[in-house]
Amino acid sequence: MSLAERVRRRFARAPEPVRAVVDASADPDERVLAWGELAGGGWLVATSLGLRTIAPHGSEDGGVLRWHEIGSARWKAAGGGGSFVVTPLAEVEPGVQTRLADERHVLTDARELPGVVRRRVDQTVVTSRRAPLPGSGSVLLVARRVPGQAAREWTVVFDTDEQRSDPVAREVARVKLAEAVDAEPSA
Repeated sequence: MSLAERVRRRFARAPEPVRAVVDASADPDERVLAWGELAGGGWLVATSLGLRTIAPHGSEDGGVLRWHEIGSARWKAAGGGGSFVVTPLAEVEPGVQTRLADERHVLTDARELPGVVRRRVDQTVVTSRRAPLPGSGSVLLVARRVPGQAAREWTVVFDTDEQRSDPVAREVARVKLAEAVDAEPSA
């Protein structure tokens, strides 16, 4: 690809159906950051709020997955496209999140999307660390920046639902989380 083609692609406007969905957003400050064309038609779109899937006819397929609700987004390139495997997180109780089923998005043209997604997800994570649990396994302790909140939001993500149901593992996770929060420097 020539330099001129790379520059043209980098500064191209999003397709009209993508712009229409984002313009109709409930948040007037939402804007398109990057997009890629999905193999089955439509677009995967990174906005200032999170990831959106937009169908070929311009309707939204599922709302916005906010950046701080993405546990991981793994990219595997293939030619000009590739695939994202996105693992959403859901709060199951205050301070405890669970990983939801992976979402796979195959793109025929990824454009700038992989870099933008990587940066946006990474920017939400202030710190994360694993803490061992009794017996086997571990829990992930994560502090994230959440838009609209001044304070960092600390959560625990258990490796399995069984660990989350185990009272001993939950108590160890609670103690480890309290230690992590207490170790934070004061602002």
